[in-house]
Amino acid sequence: MAAVPVSADDWGTIKGTFKFGGTAPTAAELKADKDVEVCGKHKLLSEELVVGADGGVANVVVFVRDKDVKVHPDLASLKDTPVEMDNKDCRFSPHVAFVQVGQSLKLKNSDTVGHNSNVATIKNPPSNSLIAAGADSTVTFAAEEAIPAQVTCNIHPWMKAWVVVRPNPYAAVSAEDGSFEIKNVPAGDVELQLWHEKAGYIGEIKVSGKAEKIAKGRKKMKVKSGDNDLGEMVLDASLFKK
Repeated sequence: MAAVPVSADDWGTIKGTFKFGGTAPTAAELKADKDVEVCGKHKLLSEELVVGADGGVANVVVFVRDKDVKVHPDLASLKDTPVEMDNKDCRFSPHVAFVQVGQSLKLKNSDTVGHNSNVATIKNPPSNSLIAAGADSTVTFAAEEAIPAQVTCNIHPWMKAWVVVRPNPYAAVSAEDGSFEIKNVPAGDVELQLWHEKAGYIGEIKVSGKAEKIAKGRKKMKVKSGDNDLGEMVLDASLFKK
């Protein structure tokens, strides 16, 4: 059977930038009190709230909340490629990873000391992989998670990360400059959900100086073909004081 051509009019890209509203706090330095000969070599900072030099807020999770979303053919094979989260320099990299249901999460250890990656999922059985230096372990999730799952290392308790498990490829994590992009979203009405580890579900954004309440982090929008730029969304400093 011949492939059905996909019209460019049926898909759009959602993008935007999150900015910190106020004076960004200084990231706290973390004390490496285990395997100091290795971990003590690195300047470890808290990643609970990462604000870039230009005020961008990193690690804001944005995903399409709607069920049974049509997936663009170009994205269908993404789940065949494992997502990697590395234990590197006695921290997790990346700090927030996005994986689809059925997609493998490869937990690596690039350090010269052992780590474990304790993934505290709720709908999926939790896992706690002990990973020797230079080794790796793989986890696959059979169900979506309503909220990001925390990842910790019980050996090095300052290490913390998050895994976002969704049923489709329509999710993104903002970069250090606060920008994000979700490509090839089906055109029409969608509901986004916004989350950050320190703010939880983001309840308010400010666009062009005007505050917009978004209950439980849910923001509805109509996706048109081409670019759908949500612009600069300011997150007030008070959101991160929970």
